[in-house]
Amino acid sequence: MKRKFLMVAVVLLVLVLVGTDMVAQCPMCKLSAETNLQGGGTAGRGLNKGILYLLSMPYLIFGFLGYTWFKNRKRLEYNDEVSTEMEN
Repeated sequence: MKRKFLMVAVVLLVLVLVGTDMVAQCPMCKLSAETNLQGGGTAGRGLNKGILYLLSMPYLIFGFLGYTWFKNRKRLEYNDEVSTEMEN
């Protein structure tokens, strides 16, 4: 189990560190960002970071909820086992 988790963590780390430029913008935003970058501005980079930030929020929320559910499920199973043993 730990080995599988370690492998997933390493793959995710590599993906984050080797990240490529994202081109996931609407045509008007892309045109505006390209024009700004050609003029020496940094709005395009900020726009890409904003998109990635917004994209990460659902994953963080569902990850937190899943982790909380998993921990509570384990605790409830343990409490059921203890109460069953006490009845016997």
